[in-house]
Amino acid sequence: MADHEAERVTLARLPSGVAIETTVHTYTSESDPDDADDSPTVYVQAAQHGREINGAAVCRQLHDDLVDADLAGTVHVVPVADPLTFDTVSYTTPEAYDSVNPNMNRCWPGDPDGTLHERMAASLWAYAGDADFIVDLHTGSRDMLTHTVYLRGDDDCRRLAEAFGTDLLLAETAGEDADEEWASRNFGGKLRVAATQEGIPSITPELAHNKELVDDAIETGVAGTKRALRYAGVLEERWGDGTPEPAWDGTRARNHLGRVTASESGLFRAAADLAIGDEVVEGKYVGEVYDPTTYEVLQEATADRSGVVYSVAREATVTAGQTLVGIAIRLDDEEREIE
Repeated sequence: MADHEAERVTLARLPSGVAIETTVHTYTSESDPDDADDSPTVYVQAAQHGREINGAAVCRQLHDDLVDADLAGTVHVVPVADPLTFDTVSYTTPEAYDSVNPNMNRCWPGDPDGTLHERMAASLWAYAGDADFIVDLHTGSRDMLTHTVYLRGDDDCRRLAEAFGTDLLLAETAGEDADEEWASRNFGGKLRVAATQEGIPSITPELAHNKELVDDAIETGVAGTKRALRYAGVLEERWGDGTPEPAWDGTRARNHLGRVTASESGLFRAAADLAIGDEVVEGKYVGEVYDPTTYEVLQEATADRSGVVYSVAREATVTAGQTLVGIAIRLDDEEREIE
């Protein structure tokens, strides 16, 4: 059995003085509490984007397992990292709350004297910043292949991602290949990136389906988080019948640089034969954007490179610049060796 404490934490305050609060669950070893300082700590959070609720359900389902487990360390779990976006079922906070940093996942490690989201991040960084491993649970759209993202070139993060166990791992490219995108989208402010740069191995699992609770997605999140905890050395439970966990054997690719975007606003109709998980070659037709009023085809969208389709826009109304199809570029054997 583990010791469990549920602490209500004030993240920041609204102009009216109302506190923005969340709950931090802390699970520690009941047998050796004095050894906590020498044991690993894992920080798990969910619902940093409020419409991504399956991660919060993962935390709930994980609770009983952690309470009943023989822990060899500490686990901090935050099921709702951003109450503001959670209450509005949104990806970013309403402008009135934080017009400077509407996306909480762009301002880590936060600033206790900064904007609302920077203060919230700083409050949670008090837990995350002291961790040895971080699992930041997210949820993709209904038409996004379940995957886990880690910072490319960081072997510790890669191994943690492999331990989580999704079939697809996406190595997020940094450096000269992505400098412009990282600057324009402030990727350096992501929790996973900020923590990795502080030497804390961190991953972002992207479970399937947002805005709805889906059993398969929740079960994937629970199983993956438990594998990550075992890898971290906190959860002593063995795999299945007590045998060692099987080695990960999936696909590693790099994301973000492979995106088919809308050149015009309109309605997007994906190609009938296009599905997530497909292998596509450069130049393959993936759909069209057309004007709903004149019926004119504005764009015949094609794959800009060969790779694995990991997302397809099924909400048909799109604006110029929006991602239509996400294509992850498979890392070949030579790149695997370099990393």
